[in-house]
Amino acid sequence: MFIGRPAILERPVNAIVLFAICMLTAGVGFLLHELAHKYVALRYGRPAVFRADYSLLFLTVMSGIIGFLFAAPGAVHHRGPPDKRIHGLVALAGPVTNLGLLGVFGMLLFAPIGAVQTIGLFGVWINALLAAFNMLPLGPLDGRTVWAWHRGVFLIVFIPSAIIAVIVLFGVGIPL
Repeated sequence: MFIGRPAILERPVNAIVLFAICMLTAGVGFLLHELAHKYVALRYGRPAVFRADYSLLFLTVMSGIIGFLFAAPGAVHHRGPPDKRIHGLVALAGPVTNLGLLGVFGMLLFAPIGAVQTIGLFGVWINALLAAFNMLPLGPLDGRTVWAWHRGVFLIVFIPSAIIAVIVLFGVGIPL
């Protein structure tokens, strides 16, 4: 079982390894989040495409280097007739995927190898924050779309996401 800080963090921080772990876990979380949006949109017959924002991609990489998580290098856009339910389900797919990934990375915390535990720790941390942040009912975030569609569904996903993010952020702390 994972107890204390992973061995890789007990030594002087190897910036290259740390950067690779951050990019791996954040990359998987972001990529599968966006693919979930696209899959659900396509499932409902809506053309969907990922549009990269390279200025935000640069900001994402730079924020990762300084130890601050800000990941918004683009988004999936879909078209079709107005339908709050479909739009809400498409929006919901991303944060729910991050919650699932939180569980997958959480299982890595029980690995017998410290490096795998470290990947698990970063994966849990990043996906907890991605789920909670994206469920905020603000601006272009997924939570606003889900809130507009169905407040009950919003609360069922947002409340656990927020609680898990607070526990991970303040209970475990930033894994650096």
